[in-house]
Amino acid sequence: MTGKIFHGSLTRITDFDRVGFDCQSLPREQWEAGDYVVGQASILRGGLSAIELRSGRLIHAVDGDSVLGALGVRHATLEIVGSWKEVAADGHMHLLTAAGLLGRATSVSGMLGSPMRIDYQGHAMRNGTKLRMSDFAREPSKTHDYGVPTILVIGTSMSAGKTTSAKIIVRQLKRAGHRVVGAKLTGAGRYRDILAMRDAGADGIFDFVDVGLPSSVLDPEDFRPCLRDLLGLIVEAEPDLVVAEAGASPLEPYNGDTALEEIKDSIAMTVLCASDPYAVVGIMRGYQMMRPDLVAGVATSTSAGVEVIEKLSGAKALNMLNPASVPELRRLLANAVG
Repeated sequence: MTGKIFHGSLTRITDFDRVGFDCQSLPREQWEAGDYVVGQASILRGGLSAIELRSGRLIHAVDGDSVLGALGVRHATLEIVGSWKEVAADGHMHLLTAAGLLGRATSVSGMLGSPMRIDYQGHAMRNGTKLRMSDFAREPSKTHDYGVPTILVIGTSMSAGKTTSAKIIVRQLKRAGHRVVGAKLTGAGRYRDILAMRDAGADGIFDFVDVGLPSSVLDPEDFRPCLRDLLGLIVEAEPDLVVAEAGASPLEPYNGDTALEEIKDSIAMTVLCASDPYAVVGIMRGYQMMRPDLVAGVATSTSAGVEVIEKLSGAKALNMLNPASVPELRRLLANAVG
């Protein structure tokens, strides 16, 4: 391998910063989701070059650098769709997220730069055995019944304002004196989302990467035990409250509906972040959900958006970025958590 090797943030659960590994090419039929692999980067002019490191910091690669990431699947409505299963024998693939999610892109938004091309160099190996995310997954000390009061933040799509809303909620709950855990239950691995909740004051942060998943796009019954391990880790952190984000929307194949099913009895408040006022009605009808307790996000950026949301859906809408909304947000949270 030539050039520098950048470890994507999907490796943050590993000991790769302390213990080395070998790089060995494996036949395509031996590849699996969650395998750690190394590939050489090629960046098109004007294309994407950012890599999110183990720390969450972004750097920019150049041609010839190598990326250590994990094979996986992404199904983003506004950016990239791709899968490790689409990688052919030639080993050509792409960086599907800056965190190091690797697979062949099959659909890319015209509003996005060309994804970084990654040419397979080999699997991360030790003692002749390939290394996988599941090898480093965290497990709770025992089985737990999840019963922590949870503020659930869901969206009508990606980039609807979920992480921004979650960190604002975390900050207000901390000011009220609560011990708070921030979590991302579903999505495609990016460290920045839960780091934002930690920066807002969360006492602990967790996501599906902790339990060995590069993304939550997999069969629901394969996802469920991993999710239960994740919820168990959250319980063991002994929070008063959890602010949990579900990536994308419950209608997308990220298992948001599975997550909602698992924690439904513990949801104290549901915050729906919308990209557009009319999308609020769409998600309510499509998912057959009752009115959310609060609508926030991009669609509430102006008073006009708030008015349309409340008129169409009957749900309370609030622009959390407006300082004048803070007293009402505090009241809603206090009512939700007692």
